[in-house]
Amino acid sequence: MAKILTSPSKYVQGAGELGKLGSYAKNYGKKALVLVTASGHKRLGNTLETSFQDSGCELVLDYFNGECSKTEINRLIEVMKKNGCDMIIGVGGGKILDTAKAVAYYEKVPVLICPTIASTDAPCSALSVVYTDAGVFEEYLFLPANPNMVLMDTEIIAKSPVRLTVSGMGDALATYFEARACKNSGAMTCAGGKVTGAAMALAKLCFDTLMDEGVKAKLALEAGACTEAVEKIIEANTLLSGIGFESGGLAGAHAIHNGFTVLEECHHMYHGEKVAFGTITQLVLENVPAEELEDIIDWCIELGLPVTLKQLGIENPTKEKLMAVAEAACAENDTLHNMPFEVTPASVYAAILAADRYGKYFLGEE
Repeated sequence: MAKILTSPSKYVQGAGELGKLGSYAKNYGKKALVLVTASGHKRLGNTLETSFQDSGCELVLDYFNGECSKTEINRLIEVMKKNGCDMIIGVGGGKILDTAKAVAYYEKVPVLICPTIASTDAPCSALSVVYTDAGVFEEYLFLPANPNMVLMDTEIIAKSPVRLTVSGMGDALATYFEARACKNSGAMTCAGGKVTGAAMALAKLCFDTLMDEGVKAKLALEAGACTEAVEKIIEANTLLSGIGFESGGLAGAHAIHNGFTVLEECHHMYHGEKVAFGTITQLVLENVPAEELEDIIDWCIELGLPVTLKQLGIENPTKEKLMAVAEAACAENDTLHNMPFEVTPASVYAAILAADRYGKYFLGEE
């Protein structure tokens, strides 16, 4: 099997970059459909419209209906055709970005991605998660290419709720450990091949950046400051983790996250918060040295990421509930089987219990 690395064609990050969107867009076409929420337009509409003035590229704005569904994708395809648009730009959170990527795929046009938060590593990926109109997961739409451009305006992202960026760090925390597991097992990555040395290097840089800059970035964001530490964390959450997970592979942490989605008590938690606890559980499964485990748990505690089941919202963690999580995590088509050893629901159940106990220990709880 070949080694494969995939990535967006262009990644731009910096304060005030959204104000240059029109000048970037003109390199991809003549008329752009810009997808944004009504609330996003209130905050960013003037910036978007001004950026297209005298750019040589025309702007067509449309409000996102709130769900990345086939109905919404098909509606926007008709908007594209009616207005003669030759590219699409998504501005906002994950579902807007996934919708823009899907529309671009079906219409065979360029797509520019402009996240306003740094809560996951999805913006750089060649994937859209499609839901029903009611918000129930329907399918993964695997795309043949990554976005043509990802633009991160750090001034805007730094104004988003701090918890969202911290959640992004929780998501990014898994990147190196899952890539390491995939490399050791020889598993196929999301890019369709084996792990490249480049992907491993980016995954390790992602991890090192989180450890060195994470707490500093959180404190700066709480102070309302966009510092160099914040800039580095936004890059780690988005670009380094994005390439790292797609070309490095997924393993235990994300599968365990998926397992926790069966419990309603966890639904209020962000993706990256559940992935952080999933990462600790994967490390328990791997029986890593105590020092490595302690470092990760202490880092999560400093950032406010969950290290116990109670912090995930599970007040009554019965064996029945946790076995349901473990069995879902071990689903035949999930990534837990990319671990370099056999994993069973029983071993995952035990690792969850132990991870919870370790978290309590380091929190000083009985």
